Amino acid sequence: MAQSGSSSGNLFVEGGAGTLKLLAYLALAVVLMVADHRGGYLDTVRTSAGLLTGPLYRLAGAPAQLAHTLSDHFTTQRTLLAENDVLREQLLLANARMDRLAGVQVENQRLRELLGGTRGLQLNVQLAGLIDIDLDPFRHRLVIDAGSRRGVAEGLAVIDGEGLVGQVLSVTPMNATVILVSDPSHAVPVQVVRTGLRAIAYGTGRTDRLEVPSIPLSADLRVGDVLETSGMGGRFPAGFKVGTIEQLHPDDTRLFAVAEARPAARLDRGGEVLLVWSAPESSADPVGPPAPAGRMREPAASGENRP
Repeated sequence: MAQSGSSSGNLFVEGGAGTLKLLAYLALAVVLMVADHRGGYLDTVRTSAGLLTGPLYRLAGAPAQLAHTLSDHFTTQRTLLAENDVLREQLLLANARMDRLAGVQVENQRLRELLGGTRGLQLNVQLAGLIDIDLDPFRHRLVIDAGSRRGVAEGLAVIDGEGLVGQVLSVTPMNATVILVSDPSHAVPVQVVRTGLRAIAYGTGRTDRLEVPSIPLSADLRVGDVLETSGMGGRFPAGFKVGTIEQLHPDDTRLFAVAEARPAARLDRGGEVLLVWSAPESSADPVGPPAPAGRMREPAASGENRP
């Protein structure tokens, strides 16, 4: 019984001390609140406490901030990749359009050169495209996409923007075959622009070489002289450039000279040619450009003299 009384007394004592401590803390808190409200004495303490707890707050919020930053980064990266793909596609499309425009510009320039080759001449012209080319050493031919249905006839002269290409050899309703001036079996009457000397230029089987034989040694002929069609024989209209003399040498007999000339036409290049034939004086304009192909009269219908 004595032990039990001692135990209850200890509990009472401990309970009294706890109550006194609580009352002391409450009194101190009240004093501090009143002092802070009256004089603001705890501002410095709060500031110091904020400085100490600020890093803790940032550390606690770091995972969420990191997750938000990574999310923004990946979203921005996906957006940039999508925009990059769109811009790359637009760039490729723009480059393709520019390439096409460049091709159209080159084609326009080539057509201007072709039509410019007949400017000032009393000629009718017809544009034709190339289908096939045969540059065998013993056979130089072109196949064009114009035939008898478009008024093409055998013997018509064929030119490009630089000079004489050849003449029509055979015709079908849809196509025609052109023999080039470089063909070994082809010959064209020419004259020297500078002196008017007449001669015959033969093909050699090479697209970069024509041969003009049987020239008198006394003839006034020089390297660099330009050869053009003379109009003799009525096969080729006069005035078209044929080539330029690059070499002169005597033949085997030493009685005549032989001239080697480079063809003026681009025989192994280009995609279009012009068919030309003489126009009646009443229907031709000697100073203006030739009539468009769709409006000019066909040789068979006009009754003109054809080669």
